[in-house]
Amino acid sequence: MTPLDPAEALEPGDAAWEGRAASFGRYAPARLLRLLLWGAAGLALALFASALFGGVPLRLGDALAGRGPDGAIFWSLRLPRVALGAIVGAALCASGAALQGLLQNPLADPFVLGVSGGAAAGGAVAVLAVDLLGLGERGILGLSPRVALGFAGALGSVAVVRALASRSGRLFGAAALLAGAVLNALAGALVLLAELALAPARAQELLFWLQGNLGYPPPALLWLAGIGALASCVLLALLAGRLELLSLGEEEAAQLGVDVRGTTRWVLAACALGVSAAVAVSGLIGFVGLLVPHLLQMRLGPDRRLVVPLSALWGAAFLVLADAAGRLTFLPLGFEPPVGALTALLGGPLFLWILRRELGGPA
Repeated sequence: MTPLDPAEALEPGDAAWEGRAASFGRYAPARLLRLLLWGAAGLALALFASALFGGVPLRLGDALAGRGPDGAIFWSLRLPRVALGAIVGAALCASGAALQGLLQNPLADPFVLGVSGGAAAGGAVAVLAVDLLGLGERGILGLSPRVALGFAGALGSVAVVRALASRSGRLFGAAALLAGAVLNALAGALVLLAELALAPARAQELLFWLQGNLGYPPPALLWLAGIGALASCVLLALLAGRLELLSLGEEEAAQLGVDVRGTTRWVLAACALGVSAAVAVSGLIGFVGLLVPHLLQMRLGPDRRLVVPLSALWGAAFLVLADAAGRLTFLPLGFEPPVGALTALLGGPLFLWILRRELGGPA
């Protein structure tokens, strides 16, 4: 069982320590490549199915050729939406898998740790500044204030969590969860104040964004979020080997040549980049970074070198399919639920189940 706190670090000779050490022998680049190919195929199938099926039936030939209304719906509406879902799902799930490995805590997740809340609070402040101060929607180098302040909010949350939950360079998972809960409360208060200060129409727009929706962002923002998410996922995948060594304990990892503090800083910065990119375009989508990594670990084991990159691929596929399922299931009722509500309904019970299991109760 994974310890809830690094203070309960694994010791050489323990069964859990031996199990993690044995995982190094089971890892093979060929296996990773094979699993990545399967993940890429699953993502491609999810993207195609979600883009093709919806409230309006499309003729496949016209849609792919870009002819008539079917082509316009496919290329201008559905394909950007599924691309957005893939970007957000990959960033959140890769970040969740990396944070769980870094903190040695199965409950770690960008939403739970307050990273998503910090990005949302920064975005809400940006909307308020644009509305009240008359600032432009496009900032320096075309970077919108919402994206810039969202990244600043996520990075600030990471810095606060690290400062409050660290002692002598060691990051304690349980303390990080408590700090994240406090930060989420503070972020919620900031968002509420921003909503009260805005005009009703703008406040409704902010509320819709924060509910966790996959809409139809402008191409420039979609590209910007995609670049941020890709950079985050690639960096986290490159750091996955160090995260796996950290699972043996910080002292053991340091003896094996891992720069523990440097690795911690880079992982947290990469998570902040990916989460802020996701929140900027979709709002708050909770628990998806908890759900997908745990499903993969149940099948593949806890090796971060497998779980982190595969979480990006299967997380992208999962969120795309969750959005499509929500659209199609509630179509007869005449509305679409926010995808953030669906992921909370799935991930919330999983969070409670993991917590019960880690506290020694019946699973």
